Amino acid sequence: MIPSPAICVILASPGARRVPSLSGSPRAVPPRRPMSLPEKGRGAEELLAEIARLRQDDLPVRGGKVTAYVYDTGRPEVHEAAAAAYFEMLEVNTLDPTAFPSVVEMEKQVVGAVAELLGGGCGIFTSGGTESIMLAVKAARDSRRVPGRPRMAVPVTAHPAFHKAAHYLGVEVDPVEVDPVTFRASPEAAEAAITKDTVLVVASAPSYPQGVVDPVAELAGIAAARGVPCHVDACVGGWLLPWLREAGARIPPFDLSVPGVTSLSCDLHKFGYSPKGASVVLFADPALRRRAYFASASWPGYTVINATVQSSKSAGPLGGAWATLHALGREGYLELGRATLAAARRLREGLAAIPGLRVLGDPESALVAFGSDELDVFVLSDEARKRGWFLQPQLSYAGIPANIHVTVTGVTLRGVEAMLEVIAESARAARERGPARLPEGLVELVAGLDLDALDDAAFAELAASVGVDLGGSGQPEMAVVNAVLDALPASKREEILIRFLSVIYS
Repeated sequence: MIPSPAICVILASPGARRVPSLSGSPRAVPPRRPMSLPEKGRGAEELLAEIARLRQDDLPVRGGKVTAYVYDTGRPEVHEAAAAAYFEMLEVNTLDPTAFPSVVEMEKQVVGAVAELLGGGCGIFTSGGTESIMLAVKAARDSRRVPGRPRMAVPVTAHPAFHKAAHYLGVEVDPVEVDPVTFRASPEAAEAAITKDTVLVVASAPSYPQGVVDPVAELAGIAAARGVPCHVDACVGGWLLPWLREAGARIPPFDLSVPGVTSLSCDLHKFGYSPKGASVVLFADPALRRRAYFASASWPGYTVINATVQSSKSAGPLGGAWATLHALGREGYLELGRATLAAARRLREGLAAIPGLRVLGDPESALVAFGSDELDVFVLSDEARKRGWFLQPQLSYAGIPANIHVTVTGVTLRGVEAMLEVIAESARAARERGPARLPEGLVELVAGLDLDALDDAAFAELAASVGVDLGGSGQPEMAVVNAVLDALPASKREEILIRFLSVIYS
């Protein structure tokens, strides 16, 4: 803790500019400048130059120094082929497949490739993992009518997309504990969570936080014995684990070939290396897939039948995914799998040799999380960012400590030694700096805030009073912010994150 400043609490009514502050002189928040539509159109060259200027503080999407959010093959020709196909399909609208039969053929091929790799079934091409999961939850809810409010058993390490689907679709989430050492979902806890109103049991292959594969066969067997569908979230691993297995990794069964698995999600814009957003949700049989569809004839306009949450949407992502699959082929994906496996093994080996760091669990995949009992991982993450590397911090939750997450991709092997050097340097710097220092009373102040009493400008001013510039540019230090969030309960974290999003888009 740093020496306590005088905490000045100035209660604000909605719309007020003065806010709870840690100093007597709140900082002004610069006004936002809305886009002013030009009187005359601007040329393409000028517009591209402006985009380049806007992107100057973005994290790089190529090269492997950003270990989350982006997936890089290290093969420019593959990305160029995908971009060209994306542009070719950009203006094709998938709303009406009878108007554009190309989207039907492309989707059949893309979904067919995923089904062939992951145990069969039929599927839907979606905009991403969240939409795939949304459709899987809808299909399960609509296929299993229950007397009360529908519920689903969800491991605490499962992706928040399940909570989002539950929020949108009126489903209650029953959390399932994971093993505190392996971080895999507990079959016993999953079985205990199933009630007469349970419409879905969830497993991850792998779960994102620690990169471990849940015991899918056991979880699916328990679900089947109770007559409940089982969804495997393989958004990260669906197009990765089979190639790792073929490259020599020990990967447990996880796909639709496992008895009791009724649906599975697989993102192609992750380890399929397609442009965003491209995902597939597979169903074990067409009847379940039909439950994901939506149709409406309750109006006098055109026929409405949608396979996805979106209605009108560009076929660009579909074209990009189709081209990427063809550009790489089995041989290309296997080569990337071998490189990814080698890089992940080297990363784990190197992390074990850095004093104070430890890998969490025993990940089968290319997702590696590491923590420390000796230094602040949030400070380590900031130190790595200063050195040009983005290592993703993860907050503590459900007994799992705060840690750093690294997604290893096809390009990582080229830079894994450089990454390990940066992690070692950043760990030493974090040890020297010590943990993030929070103003005395800050966590208690934030925990007690009635955020509904603050408008967005007031919230931004509050953040500025502790050195967090929500309107700034560049790559900010986040250790203090993450330390505050880490000290708060999940519900308060969510409130603050929603306000953060509202402010940065104001």
